Amino acid sequence: MNTTFFASIAATGFAVAFLHAALPTHWLPFVLVGRAQKWSTGRTLGVTLLAGLGHVSLTILLGLAVVAAGLVAQPHLGDSFHWLVGALMAGLGVFYLLRGRHKHATMDGTRKFASDRAAITALVVLLTLSPCEAFLPYYLAGMEHGVAGFLTLSAVLLTATSAGMLVFTGLSLAGFNRLGLERLEQYEELILGGALIAIGAAVAFLKT
Repeated sequence: MNTTFFASIAATGFAVAFLHAALPTHWLPFVLVGRAQKWSTGRTLGVTLLAGLGHVSLTILLGLAVVAAGLVAQPHLGDSFHWLVGALMAGLGVFYLLRGRHKHATMDGTRKFASDRAAITALVVLLTLSPCEAFLPYYLAGMEHGVAGFLTLSAVLLTATSAGMLVFTGLSLAGFNRLGLERLEQYEELILGGALIAIGAAVAFLKT
């Protein structure tokens, strides 16, 4: 897999992670809880970033497990390995298209928590235990670039997720409440599915 192709994987991975972070479940609870707890904008954004780091950390750990499994399987599959990776990505894409709508956990952010610590813990745990599963196939697709590729993709995931969560939380706190992002949730899986199918096909047919 050449460097140019890896760059395309990283770029689409950034788009997928940012799109995922733009979903209301990744920023609206922080806005609602922050208002209920009467947090400053800075504190709300800080808690958002903390939860985002937990979200990304679990995804990276799962990505490490995916790569480890790929390294075990690759010697046994030889030249057909990239076909399998492409098929897995495309298959996951089809799954997203068919499933149609992802069910996210929600929380009632309008009530006052007993303490700020309880509120922060609930928000961090909520997001940490909901990893960005759509990004995991990108780790497998970039596996041939070794540790450098893994670290690059992890940095892409961290940057895109943090940026998305902070941007949309900040906009909402600033009063941009009619962004229409709730509609995005209706089309998330169609977009993610299409992106995964496209990259899967590229991994299978364009590997050089």
